[in-house]
Amino acid sequence: MIGADGPRVSGGRLKKSRKKNEKKMARSEHLPIYKKAMEIALYFEQIVRNFSRYNKYTIGSDLRNKSREIACHIMKVNSLQDKREGLRELCGMVDELKVLIRLCGEAKAFYNQNSFMHSSRLVAELAMQSQGWYAYAK
Repeated sequence: MIGADGPRVSGGRLKKSRKKNEKKMARSEHLPIYKKAMEIALYFEQIVRNFSRYNKYTIGSDLRNKSREIACHIMKVNSLQDKREGLRELCGMVDELKVLIRLCGEAKAFYNQNSFMHSSRLVAELAMQSQGWYAYAK
């Protein structure tokens, strides 16, 4: 036995004690939308490195922050009982990310056109997944 809230050994097996009111956290790692959001966040971390100094610290920073915020928001929404409001917010956040990518494209922040096209495609897929999840939750 290890402390009041720590793991307990009983019959050779390790058991974890849990308080009565403590909820089990929903797992998000298996969700395709979470995987896509993480893929986008990692891609933006890599692609923003090639931005010019000005764009890297202005719109590139916004792009990286918004993509990380979306990934975190997906985890929060997945653990909610009523997901509708959180999913509506998620769809809005993805639309904001689309606007940022479009601004980066117009400002010629991307190193090449392929980076812009790939970013747009990834975010369009994320938008379809978030809208589908929202429609399912209604």
